[in-house]
Amino acid sequence: MKKTAEIVVIGGGVIGTSIAYFLSKRWKKVVLVERDDLASGSSGACDIDIILQSKNPGIHLKLAMASAEIYKNLPEELDFDIEYENTGGMILIEDEEQLNVMKEFVKKQRAVGLQVDLLDFKEATKLQKGLAPHLVGATYSPQDGHVNPLRLCIGFARAAAKRGAEICLGTAVTNIKTENGRVKSVVTNRGEIETEIVVNAAGVFTPMICEMVGMTAPIKPHRGQIIVTEPVPKFVMGAVLCAKYIVAKYNPKLLEGSDDLETRLGVGLSLSQTRNGNILIGGCREFVGYNRSTTHEAFVTILKHATRLVPALKEIHAIRSFAGLRPYTPDGLPLLGPVEGIEGFIMAAGHEGDGIALSPVTGRIISDIILDGKTFIDIAPLSPGRFGK
Repeated sequence: MKKTAEIVVIGGGVIGTSIAYFLSKRWKKVVLVERDDLASGSSGACDIDIILQSKNPGIHLKLAMASAEIYKNLPEELDFDIEYENTGGMILIEDEEQLNVMKEFVKKQRAVGLQVDLLDFKEATKLQKGLAPHLVGATYSPQDGHVNPLRLCIGFARAAAKRGAEICLGTAVTNIKTENGRVKSVVTNRGEIETEIVVNAAGVFTPMICEMVGMTAPIKPHRGQIIVTEPVPKFVMGAVLCAKYIVAKYNPKLLEGSDDLETRLGVGLSLSQTRNGNILIGGCREFVGYNRSTTHEAFVTILKHATRLVPALKEIHAIRSFAGLRPYTPDGLPLLGPVEGIEGFIMAAGHEGDGIALSPVTGRIISDIILDGKTFIDIAPLSPGRFGK
């Protein structure tokens, strides 16, 4: 392992590897440190969706749209098959109340420039078979897509290494040394790396890294559980969500204390299908600390919800399940950029369930900020200091 580096990136998920790639693309001497393996955290325990229409209109959606543009050429740029596909996606609507909410959501998204439409039930069934007859419609965007998050991490890391970055796996950060308010080095279980710039891309473990420089980060783990089915012929049209998923994502306080188990677990439909034919059925949002266990209670509730919306799923066998932790922030937006008062300490964390979708644009933004002092979009709303010191 190198003893010096221009930049040390902490975290081997899609965010950290993307940042390492975009920095090395401009020939900076980068060392990425990861305590386990690539994609061993949130990036290896999620679905495959790149969803734009689930993003709040404003900075969130603008980031997602910019990231989607990068994705179009990313497989060729990385010279690696990341299993990217522009599949399109839908958000299913169950009742008139949800329909009114989604009408306003779509109106605001279209104003930002997203290609998204409201469909009636008949139009929705032309895109996705097996829907429940009680649905009143859906939204549809042709800009949604899929990517294999494991291959995405590997692709970023391989491309970064080809440009001189050192990828250090099994390397745990134990301390970050500062002097006179600026970063001096990163101490690991394999030695010390002198550097003037550290990027904290540690996902749900970001707060632990922040503590090393005397700061706190309002990031909490948000557990999601996913069921995997047997491989079947093409069934899911692309990325399929439900309107309740949007509520669970952006209004978690509405879920607390509910007598309804489905609501309390933050259950909302998320359907996608891998290249191998396996269907991923999610999901839920639970605050249970760093507990990555799966639960029978959540799976039964998720499957009841999924089969209520898409009854045809009842004919497909589930074969396994897994759980992952999303890095949640109070406003649903990531923390990106320099930390005031600690020169050389850069934040790139708190993407919640949007790390896959936003990883390319995050890599570009952090690279721009470090090397140019500015980037193509105003990231003031994403400032690490917006929640106070």
